[in-house]
Amino acid sequence: MSNLKRTPLYETYKDSCKLVPFGGWEMPVQFIGIKQEHEAVRTRAGLFDVSHMGEVEISGPDALALIQKLTTNDAEKLQVGKAQYTLMCYPDGGTVDDLLLYRTSEETYLLVINASNIEKDVAWIKEWQTGDVTVQNRSDSIAQLAIQGPLAEKILQKMTAQDLAEIKFFSFKENVDIAGIPVLVSRSGYTGEDGFELYFDAEDAPFLWKKIIEVGGVEGLLPCGLGARDTLRFEARLPLYGQELSASISPLEAKLGFAVKLDKGEFIGQAALLKQKETGLTRQLIGLEMLDRGIPRNGYTVWSGNKQIGTITTGTQSPTLKQNIGLALVNIAYTQIDQEVEVEIRGKRLKAIVIPTPFYKRTK
Repeated sequence: MSNLKRTPLYETYKDSCKLVPFGGWEMPVQFIGIKQEHEAVRTRAGLFDVSHMGEVEISGPDALALIQKLTTNDAEKLQVGKAQYTLMCYPDGGTVDDLLLYRTSEETYLLVINASNIEKDVAWIKEWQTGDVTVQNRSDSIAQLAIQGPLAEKILQKMTAQDLAEIKFFSFKENVDIAGIPVLVSRSGYTGEDGFELYFDAEDAPFLWKKIIEVGGVEGLLPCGLGARDTLRFEARLPLYGQELSASISPLEAKLGFAVKLDKGEFIGQAALLKQKETGLTRQLIGLEMLDRGIPRNGYTVWSGNKQIGTITTGTQSPTLKQNIGLALVNIAYTQIDQEVEVEIRGKRLKAIVIPTPFYKRTK
C-alpha cells in the first residue's frame, strides 16, 4: 500500500486499527470492531478521521454564477453560515459527484467533495470556470474530523465556550475555539445521527484527535473506521459515490430529487434530468429486505422470474435492525413497496421484498 495517500492522522493511529485501501488512501476500516463502533455512534458517540475528503474553495464576484452552473441545488438560496447538499452532473445527467456546499462569505464558497474524486472534480470545475472567479484546491492543508452520535454535542461542548446548540442542522460557524484550535464547526453528518464536522489546519489533527478521544472516552466515545461509517450511512440511506451514484446513475434515479432544482437557472445536466422527469424514469433505487436467509452484497443481481431487473448497490446485515437488507437499482416496474423479487446469492435466487427507506431514522 506504499503508493496510497495518508491523512495527517496516519502516524497517530496506524498501530491501533486495521488499515485498508480506499479511494487511493490508506484508511482505518475499524479500530475495535465495526459492530461495536456502529453501536457507539447510534447510542453514544464516535469519532471519524475524514481528512481524506477534498475541500475546494471557489471565490470572487462570479463564484455564485459558476456554482449555479455546476450544481443541481439552488445555491442562490444559501445564506452565509449555511450548508447545502448538492450534486454535480454531466450533460447526460450522470453524476460527477455529490458534495456539501458551504457559503463562508458573500463571494466565497467551500465545496467538500469525495476523496476518490478530488482530481477529477477539480478538473471538472476548472473546465467550466469563467469570469472573475478563483478556484483553489485546499484539500492538503485542511483536516476534517466527524464526531457523530447522540452525545456528540455534550462531548464537544466540554471543549469550547461556543454554545453549540446555536449551530443548527446544516449550519456552521467559523473560527470556533475547540481546545485552543480555530475550527469551522458544521452540524451535519453521514451517519443518520446528530453530530458535527470539524475543519481545521492539518497540522493540528493529531492533537485534536487525541483530545476528543480523551474527553469523549468518559462518555463512551470510540474512534471509528470506514466500516462503521459505511453501515451507518447505509441504514440512513445516504448514498456512496461509486455505488448509489456514478457517471451512469443520475440523482433522480438515486432518489435525490430534493437536491435537484430543475426550475432554477441553467445548469449542466439540467436538460437530461428534465427529460428523465418528464418521460418517466426507467429505473430507481429501492430498499430490499431478504425473506430467505442470505446477505445481499454490492454487485449481486436482482430478478423477477427469469428476468434480471437490477443490481444491489449496497447490502449487509444491519447492525441496528438485525435484518439482511440492501439498496438496489432496479427497473421502475419493480419499485412498489411489498413487491417480491429475488436476489442471486452464490448461484441461488433467494426471496426478498421491497421495503421503505431510510431503513433507520433517529427519533429525536
